[in-house]
Amino acid sequence: METILIVEDDPAMLRGLKDNFEFKGYHVLTAADGEEGLNTALNKKPDLIILDIMLPKINGYEVCRLIRQESLDMPIIMLTAKGEESDVILGLNLGADDYVTKPFSIKELLARAAAFLRRRKQAKQDIFEFADFKLDIPARRLTRKGKEIKLSPKEFSLLELFVRMPGRALTRDEILNKVWGYDSFTGQRGIDRFVTTLRDKIEANPHSPVLIHTIREIGYKFEPPE
Repeated sequence: METILIVEDDPAMLRGLKDNFEFKGYHVLTAADGEEGLNTALNKKPDLIILDIMLPKINGYEVCRLIRQESLDMPIIMLTAKGEESDVILGLNLGADDYVTKPFSIKELLARAAAFLRRRKQAKQDIFEFADFKLDIPARRLTRKGKEIKLSPKEFSLLELFVRMPGRALTRDEILNKVWGYDSFTGQRGIDRFVTTLRDKIEANPHSPVLIHTIREIGYKFEPPE
């Protein structure tokens, strides 16, 4: 049974979300303020977090930042009454995976949560299949319909990062640190060049990508077909 943490200060909203997720078979933890939510996240390490932004004690942005600071990688879906692009960008830059503006459809939220949990489970494996491709991590080999596609070591590491974190908006700094390391002299333009060469090898139309998406002012997101 997968565990969902819901951090929401509106009692009616919190109860409704808890009931709906429990009805779907999840184990649900709840918190009514940011401090309680952060402590629960750090101690219980749930599989997914539904996180309101406007919270007492610690706001959702800071909760998200502190969770990621502890290197916890569970999906975080943020809830907010705000819909401005700047709020979306801030949340994603702090490590949120998705963003839902109130009022929202509970069915849509449940579907998004299920998709993230399914992808997270798949990301723990070592062989990935997407579209016509098969990425064998131990063998360091990418094939398309059985035919090998040559990747440079950094292209392979970049693709591995993408397939292990599907659906998540990855900042350029995060990509740089995870693929090149903190001491690398590779800049953001270098990352963009590697993404371009990787797209040339796996996208049917690199100028209209369907796998590796550019997130403006953020970085990139890998969206494998369901």
